[in-house]
Amino acid sequence: MGFPVTYYCPHCGALAELERDAYLADKAVTPYPFEGWEYAAPDEAFEDADGVRFVCGEDGTLVPGEDGCGEPFYLSFVRFANGEELDPRVPSEYVELAEGNDPRGPSQPDSPDGPTGGFY
Repeated sequence: MGFPVTYYCPHCGALAELERDAYLADKAVTPYPFEGWEYAAPDEAFEDADGVRFVCGEDGTLVPGEDGCGEPFYLSFVRFANGEELDPRVPSEYVELAEGNDPRGPSQPDSPDGPTGGFY
């Protein structure tokens, strides 16, 4: 059984309403999508998606009397992997920029007075 839940557009503050089931747990409403999350439109079967992509004032979800801004915003549901809640702020992969190199400070430019620029 579904019930109406309201969300504020993070761009303009307009109020949107979505009919949804109680078992879905909200993670966040943001002006941008989370990396790796899959979003459905409010009129699609979003129960199997990771969240809902609204378009403020253009997708039929605004509460009567509200004016929308036309910007997209995202409702993200809580996600789990291996029994643990996923944190969307953690990068999905790490990139190693330098392999086997120790961090070094900037080298000094050579000058007519020698490599230390005349300073000791």
